[in-house]
Amino acid sequence: MTENVRRIEAAKGCSRHPQSHWSMEQIVCHPSLQVTLFALIMCILTVGLVWADYQAGLEAYERGDYETALQEFQPLAESGDSNAQFRLGVMYDNGEGVAQDYGEAFKWYRKAAQQDHAIAQFNLGARYATGKGVVQNYEETIKWYEKAIEQGPAGDQAILGVRYVNGAGIAQDYGKALKCFRKAVEQGNTIAQLYLGSMYEYGTGVDQNYVTAYMWYHRAGTLGIEGALEERDKIAENMTSAQIAEAQRPAREWKPKKTN
Repeated sequence: MTENVRRIEAAKGCSRHPQSHWSMEQIVCHPSLQVTLFALIMCILTVGLVWADYQAGLEAYERGDYETALQEFQPLAESGDSNAQFRLGVMYDNGEGVAQDYGEAFKWYRKAAQQDHAIAQFNLGARYATGKGVVQNYEETIKWYEKAIEQGPAGDQAILGVRYVNGAGIAQDYGKALKCFRKAVEQGNTIAQLYLGSMYEYGTGVDQNYVTAYMWYHRAGTLGIEGALEERDKIAENMTSAQIAEAQRPAREWKPKKTN
C-alpha cells in the first residue's frame, strides 16, 4: 500500500505540472497509472474476499459449526487478520472445534491485540490477571485493560467508571460509576457491558438484579469478552427459566443509541 500511495501522490503531482494537460483517455491509458489502478482494484477485491471469508466463518461459528469456522478463520489469522486471530483465540479458549489450549488462546489474543483489536486487548489483560496461558503480571493487566477501554467508543467514560468503582484518583462513588458505564454502553462501548453486568450482579450502586446482569453478561459474552459467559452461567444457577428467557430477549434486541 505504501508504494501505491507514493504512485497516487506522484500522479497528483503530475496534474499540477505546467505541461500535464492530459485528457481522461490519456490518464486511464498511461502505463504507470494503469499499474496503480490495477493494484488498487486488486487491493479492494482482496479486502472484499477476506471480509467475505471472515463473515462466513463468523456465521458458521454462531450456528455452532466450529469445524467450518476454523477452516475460515485459520488461514485468515495466519495471514494477519486481527478479527480472525481474535476469534481463533476464543475458540482455543473455550475448546470449540479444537482442544482447549490457553497457551494458544493467549498467542492469538496477543497477535490481535498488537493490531489494536480492543476486545483481544481486554482478553489479553485478563490472561495476565489470571495467569491462564501466561505468567501473571498485573502491570501488563492494567496496560492492556486501559488500551482496550480507551479504544472503544466513549472509552473515557468507561475508564472514569472504573476509577469511580476503585476510588482510583477520585472519591469512590458507585452511583457515578454506574452512570459512566451506562453512558459508555449507550454509545457503543462493548467492554463497559461487562462492568455493567457486574454492578447489577452484586448490587453495586444499584439494586441487585440477576435478569439485568444476565442480559449484559450475555451480550458481552457473545462478543467474546473474557469472563462474561462464566459470570452469566454462574448467576443462571439462581434464576428460573422464565427469568433467563426474560433476560435473553432484551439481550438480543438491545442496540446502542445513534450518535451524530
